[in-house]
Amino acid sequence: MSDPRPSDDLAATFARMGGPDEEKIWSALFDDICHQGSVYDDSFLALPFLAAIAKGDAPGDVHQAVSMAGLIVSAADEGHTERYADEIAALRPVGRRLLTTATGHYDFVDMFQCVLAFEGERLWSQSRLEGLVECEYEVECPSCWSELLLSFDDDGDADYAEAGRNRTPLRPADPRNLGPIPARLRLAAAEARLTNVARGVTFLFGTADCPDCEAAFAVSEQVAARPY
Repeated sequence: MSDPRPSDDLAATFARMGGPDEEKIWSALFDDICHQGSVYDDSFLALPFLAAIAKGDAPGDVHQAVSMAGLIVSAADEGHTERYADEIAALRPVGRRLLTTATGHYDFVDMFQCVLAFEGERLWSQSRLEGLVECEYEVECPSCWSELLLSFDDDGDADYAEAGRNRTPLRPADPRNLGPIPARLRLAAAEARLTNVARGVTFLFGTADCPDCEAAFAVSEQVAARPY
């Protein structure tokens, strides 16, 4: 059987869900519709099919459907949001339900981003939280433009900004001073017993000093400045 080509016949591709080739179909769909995490105007054509799977009106893996839909909706502009309002409204409660049952670090962060996308958030829904899974981010110093590696080890032994061989310690945010989104993320991660994600939120929304020029900067601002 040849590989499915969703761009040629999207309805026919989704009609094959629920069969023995479903995993292969999802892989081909992600490659075609959201190649390497990119979202195109045609990607939004999949939302009615994904919403139907999420609601249980069509066969298919609900988690895969919500994950793909979240990635697509994270790139929605005002026109897309209006055009697909019914689909997004149907996906929102399913994403929230899946978030409460997520146990793995990647699944949790992925689903949290999906929920933000379905709620209309267009910054932190766009893959920028995924560094919390690996406990590290790559950013640029806003003053000297050095490439920096920010690492916040999950056991607390190595929390630093690094440039070459030079390191400076990271300064986590006080959890009491977190804004609405990071506070919500930290609480949800703690409730899911994902302590390293909860801890990582304080570093993502904390501050650091560049090891090269010693300039202080807000980590979240530099993460937000990078394209995803």
